[in-house]
Amino acid sequence: INELVKAAVICNEASLKKKDGKWVSHGDAVDIALLAMGYKHSLEPGMALRDIEVLREIPFESDRKFSAKFYRHGPGVRVAVKGAFEVISAFCDGIDRKSAQRRLKALSGTGHRVIAVAEGEITGKNDHGYYEEDLRGLNFLGFIGLIDPLRPEAVEAVNTCKKAGIKVIMITGDHPATALTIGKSLGVAQTGENVVEGRELDRFDEKSGDFVEIVNNKSVFARVAPLQKLHIVNALAESGNFIAVTGDGVNDAPALKKAHISVAMGSGTDVAKDVSSMIVVDDNFASVVAGVEEGRYAYDNIRKVVYLLVSTGAAEIVLFMLAILFNTPIPLMAVQLLWLNLVTNGIQGVGLAFEKGEKETMQRPPKSPGEGIFNELMVKETAISGISMGIVAYAMWTALLAGGASEYSARNMVLLLMVLFENIHVFNCRSEYKTVFKIPFRNNIIVITGVIAAQALHIISMNIPIMQEVLDIEPVGFEQWLYALGLAGSILVIMELFKFFRKKTIIYQ
Repeated sequence: INELVKAAVICNEASLKKKDGKWVSHGDAVDIALLAMGYKHSLEPGMALRDIEVLREIPFESDRKFSAKFYRHGPGVRVAVKGAFEVISAFCDGIDRKSAQRRLKALSGTGHRVIAVAEGEITGKNDHGYYEEDLRGLNFLGFIGLIDPLRPEAVEAVNTCKKAGIKVIMITGDHPATALTIGKSLGVAQTGENVVEGRELDRFDEKSGDFVEIVNNKSVFARVAPLQKLHIVNALAESGNFIAVTGDGVNDAPALKKAHISVAMGSGTDVAKDVSSMIVVDDNFASVVAGVEEGRYAYDNIRKVVYLLVSTGAAEIVLFMLAILFNTPIPLMAVQLLWLNLVTNGIQGVGLAFEKGEKETMQRPPKSPGEGIFNELMVKETAISGISMGIVAYAMWTALLAGGASEYSARNMVLLLMVLFENIHVFNCRSEYKTVFKIPFRNNIIVITGVIAAQALHIISMNIPIMQEVLDIEPVGFEQWLYALGLAGSILVIMELFKFFRKKTIIYQ
């Protein structure tokens, strides 16, 4: 055990020191953990390195899967190595490989990240240089198992991704058994059939159909080299997937750069951060999922605002087109249209942008990147609501004129109706899917306030002489206001029926 701990401390690229009563560390988390093990074993790294002269260091690389440090201690030259057992074992003599494999499998099966450690003397070599080919005849010292515990929120984050139609893939350099255990804990893998090793991928050309098929049907990739990670991302992208990649190391940079969205960890290397679209400062996968959720909420709110503005604008167009078609006077003046679009609708549109996200948003499949805001649902809802409001407004306009009302008074009532339409229709726009009656008012107090403010502003304007003159409006009685409100309520009934029958159709299909 002493030799094992000493070799792990010597063959190390990190630093861990106590400064002002606090532990300060730099380097890879695994190397830092090994230095912590040294302290706990009463082997301070500084003391272990004090009497040795480092001659050469082979840093850890994912392609190599090991690191080594050549050093002079006394009259001879020695080397300490650590890394994947399948690589380290090739440098050693006298190993009971079957026994070691059983131990490795047992540790990996419990979710440990397993590191093999060896040490030995370099013989028959001068000081002109020490290389990988000199790693022969070493003594295998044993395994070190490290637990990298899952964050409590990680499992829930993966479950959320599944519900949202997002496939989570794990790519790691760990042993397949370790990767499978972690994959099962996360819910990413169920059996060993979900796991594929890097050496299996090497059997296929990265552009072949077999390679693409494997990549699309597996969810855990173990013992993967950096270049293979890039090939996996390429294959997924060419299959039509929209790819987000997380990473923290230099070797992750090519895959991060290739991904549609690249996410670097805050504790990662500068290279990874430089090529990434964003940086997650808390190194938490749940934060990535939360970002997806917020992004969907923001996109939905953009759609809601567009839906409100375009549908009410379409209603005005329908109103004017009907007036032209049936050769009746113009229902609204230019200044009244400006009042509708810039003041009353503008206040509500801003409020709608603050709508709280719907829980069901993360239970719907992702939208295609090529899909525009005006998809089939948006077109149907915009057309139905716009045409309905336009027809009802025109019917009121012709009815008032036929009843002997002056154009001035009729326009005043049509303008009030359009304002009330906007006041009520904004509640339809709060969700493209859910009924108005299942969305609590507390989810968006701003839009409620905006509706009240818009209606109050219009009523006040009808009673202020200067605004009466500017907008060509006049006060109305309470009965007339209720009459207009009743007509405006028709848009609520129409859109509720649309949502109801659409839901029934989807369930039937």
